[in-house]
Amino acid sequence: MNLAFVESPVQLLNVLEWAHSRPGATLDRVPSQPAGPAAAARLPVAELTVVVLSPTDPMSRGQLRRMAELARDEGFTVRWQEARGGTKAPLKTVRELAPMLHRAERIVIGDPFSRYVQLLLTMTGSRDLTIVDDGTATMEFVAQLARGEKLVRWHRRGRRGPRELVLAPVTFLARRRLTPSRSRQVEVFTSMPVEPPPGITVTANRFAWTRSRFGPPKITRGADLVGTSLVETGVVDLDQYVEAVAALARTHGATRYFAHRRESSDKLHRLAVETGLEIVRPDLPLELIARRGPIGRTVLSFPSTVVHTLPLALVGTGVQVAVCDIAPEWLRDSASPRAQGFLAGVTGTARDVQRLPAPA
Repeated sequence: MNLAFVESPVQLLNVLEWAHSRPGATLDRVPSQPAGPAAAARLPVAELTVVVLSPTDPMSRGQLRRMAELARDEGFTVRWQEARGGTKAPLKTVRELAPMLHRAERIVIGDPFSRYVQLLLTMTGSRDLTIVDDGTATMEFVAQLARGEKLVRWHRRGRRGPRELVLAPVTFLARRRLTPSRSRQVEVFTSMPVEPPPGITVTANRFAWTRSRFGPPKITRGADLVGTSLVETGVVDLDQYVEAVAALARTHGATRYFAHRRESSDKLHRLAVETGLEIVRPDLPLELIARRGPIGRTVLSFPSTVVHTLPLALVGTGVQVAVCDIAPEWLRDSASPRAQGFLAGVTGTARDVQRLPAPA
């Protein structure tokens, strides 16, 4: 049994991409046919059960429901776990998943920083482990593993509060599980530029499943702008962000703003009022939305995962992805000292994108 744990729509998308990339995977339908249950491919891989550790925010849950439907259409078993539905939910989840964890031959995870996933990793003796992309966090995970550092998300300051102290043993044991050894093979399936430590196998994610199932898209004449949750994570000042979005929209003629699933309703309302942009809340990850179309001839983004993934998903369509730098004065005082360098690295390592200076 292969067992995958996902907590976001992008993680589930990349689990499907990973399964599609396995040796011997084949398509049972013509790529030009519409995607759907009747046309779904059955990939000749070992049994894969996808466990959705459901988040609480409505946008993430909605996109995960749609992605779960696509996974079932591909023939995979999807188990929806209300892992955060009350104080007793974590214990109930762990108890129900324990037998599956003991039997699993390979574990696939999307977020090695997740305390929930780290706890589950301590309960398995699986010989093989795969980490699929959870966006730019994959870059930081591989870098921290290579440097032998503790696992801390790049936008956090790393303060050790009571919760971190209690979970420290779990994080330590999980990090050992994430490190390759004689008895454990570790694979990173990613579209990000990474330099792994010795012993880790890197498999490139080319978004072949996405391109085979969707598109090519209809291309509009204008530009679209991709939102980011940098304000919500405490990295970028709200006023500075709104001004930058307005400036980009004016300069490039953008008409639509594809909201990130974690952006707040108040912020999106303000963007709509002050910029005149049409706010779009996607029901699937942006890679699928863009591939399905219609999509602007130019897609504008701040440093984020999509500056690495969209060029792959839209290869051959003629769509230009452009990335706007984050100016240092946009950062909040509470932002991690690593924030500016990390964001610059996200932009600087992106391939096949146009670089834009931060709006004055």
